[in-house]
Amino acid sequence: MNPADIRAQLDRLHEELIEAELAGLTSCEAYMADLDQEIAECWNALVLASVTERAVARAQLDGALVG
Repeated sequence: MNPADIRAQLDRLHEELIEAELAGLTSCEAYMADLDQEIAECWNALVLASVTERAVARAQLDGALVG
């Protein structure tokens, strides 16, 4: 997945979190823990994909690092 796809997924997870809060599901510990874990994993994937995308773009512009 590219950073834009991951960001869209992260946005959907945040919408789900808001809906869960509005529906009173915050007392369901298992559901909230699972949602929190999905959000954290998505953030990590977004950071990794963004850094990788920038590194690839830099390498394409400047060439491989040597030394």
